[in-house]
Amino acid sequence: MFVFKAAVVGAGTMGGQIAQTIAAAGIGVVLKDIDDALVQAGLDEARNVTRGQVGKLVEKGKITAEQAEQQIDQIVGRIHGTTSYEGFGDVDFVVEAVPEKMEIKQAVFAQLDESTLRPDKVVGFHYFYPASIMPLIEIVEGEETSAETVGAALTFAQAIRKQPITCAEVPGFVVNRILNSGTSEIWREQEEKGLSIKKIDDGLGGAGVIPIGPYQLINLLGLDTVLHVAEHLLESYGEERFYVPKGMQKLVAEGKLGAKTGGDGFYDPQGAPNISGDGEPDIEELVELLSLKTFLESCLVLEEGVATHRDIDFGMMAGAGLDPRRGLLPPFMRADSEGLDTVLERLENAQERHGERFAPPTILRRLVAQGRLGQKSGQGFYAYPQPDAEQPGEVIKLETREDGVSIAWLANGQMNSISPLLAGDLEKVWSKVKASGARALVIASSNPFLFSAGADIKAFTTMDAAAGERLIGETHALFKELGSGRIATIAAVNGLAFGGGCELAMACDVRIAARSALFGQPEIKLGIIPGFGGTQRLPRLVGVNKALEMNLVGDPALADEAFEFGLANRVVEDHELLDTALAWARKLAQAAPLALAQIKRISGAGDLDDGIEAEKRAFAEVFQSADAKEGISAFLAKRAPRFEGR
Repeated sequence: MFVFKAAVVGAGTMGGQIAQTIAAAGIGVVLKDIDDALVQAGLDEARNVTRGQVGKLVEKGKITAEQAEQQIDQIVGRIHGTTSYEGFGDVDFVVEAVPEKMEIKQAVFAQLDESTLRPDKVVGFHYFYPASIMPLIEIVEGEETSAETVGAALTFAQAIRKQPITCAEVPGFVVNRILNSGTSEIWREQEEKGLSIKKIDDGLGGAGVIPIGPYQLINLLGLDTVLHVAEHLLESYGEERFYVPKGMQKLVAEGKLGAKTGGDGFYDPQGAPNISGDGEPDIEELVELLSLKTFLESCLVLEEGVATHRDIDFGMMAGAGLDPRRGLLPPFMRADSEGLDTVLERLENAQERHGERFAPPTILRRLVAQGRLGQKSGQGFYAYPQPDAEQPGEVIKLETREDGVSIAWLANGQMNSISPLLAGDLEKVWSKVKASGARALVIASSNPFLFSAGADIKAFTTMDAAAGERLIGETHALFKELGSGRIATIAAVNGLAFGGGCELAMACDVRIAARSALFGQPEIKLGIIPGFGGTQRLPRLVGVNKALEMNLVGDPALADEAFEFGLANRVVEDHELLDTALAWARKLAQAAPLALAQIKRISGAGDLDDGIEAEKRAFAEVFQSADAKEGISAFLAKRAPRFEGR
């Protein structure tokens, strides 16, 4: 499903901002509410947000004030306000943003269902407040939601420059459920011991575990919104795991909702607490309770199959501000850093002191029993490179294991881009692996959130034609070797495998995909074509029709879809990815080398060399085109390209 036009039902502050995020991405959007005044308020909010964003470009000298006004009018001009559903006939994607009252939501969906009657097309698309700033979207899969709909929602989220995670439909989804579980311990301690909320905020805000004090944060989000979620979670999961503070209930009843009511909430407008209590908090104890309960709830979300550990951590980073760049680690990454055996011991101690709500989760006990203790053992929830002392390159780390198995860890920055440096290092690593007598090589990512986001476009544009042609030829030769000869190659794909990253995975004999994996060939969106075998290996794996679709459309395929049409050999839970890939490597390393090489050589009959040569010629021709220059320039400038077919 492609989205050419969207709609937002509910034109409050949130609805206006949601509409603005869509319009700013160049997509037309209908903004609906029940009367003209509400619609206008939403349009005003969209204009104010746009003015703030564009104003920053003026301040930096990137555009003039006149150009800024043109941009504002252009973006807001894509939003059409209405009080009826008449303009929804050609809408491809509708976002519901009405107040958090079940009767209103049910009425809206009843009206929308009159025209759809397709439960497989319904998916959660959960923004975080403020929608214009927060990057996270939780894509929530209902019982009848189709894989195609989930994929369309994910692609749409990426198109509007948001960072999506996927999850099952449960109360609280991922981020709110985990946040509330951890914060419940703070609420409970404060009310039971009469602690000062100001001292709690100051202490926890400076302790390096959360970006802002919990009461300050709720003041910004709105006490009524947080209370609604807290009461829903208490009703859904029980008071042993969740807590609703009576002080917050009282303030909401008095209309003191925080920033939305002039700053009067947990604090009055002058900054004095509105909650009684002046006790001195034990910040170290509060940090322990908050951290352990946050981790524990994250484990329960994982064990229930609601989301992968990668999406849980990513959600807490993008939706709760736990940014490793600021020293704030999300739950699983933090546990791996501290040591899972240490975390288990802390939970057991907390269970003795506070009861069963701190009982260690099954998955933690299992990982510790397996010796997967986190960074110090090379594997916990995530896998960590344990590279050899001597390395042949810079951005690929070689790790030699037992049983004739080696691992090539991609370690080329945040995106793990396929750059000239990485291609050269891969050649060095491959040469050393061949010389070592290894029988199997796993190619994995040292980045816990992605495999490889594709080629380093900027690096390629700086090369002259001769150097570019030489690099492409050498990389093709290397990729051909990965899929031939006596060494079995296994790609362990986590997160994004786009463009050159997908082509690297396809060059391997076997692809093991984590549940969070996404495969895609998006080159056409830049005005170019796949340049490392994507037009030739992809049809050999998935068939001509599906390969043509993927290369022409450029949208990503989810892991289960990739498995269904043959791009992935297996799909496994994220925390089992490396174990599974290594098991395959050990199995294939036991195969007869000559037979293995011959099977690889003659499988998939058809002349790959001829196809590769055709692709190389086509890539060189297209890469020099005006459309390619425009597509790459637009990509680097983060704008929509304007192709002219030349």
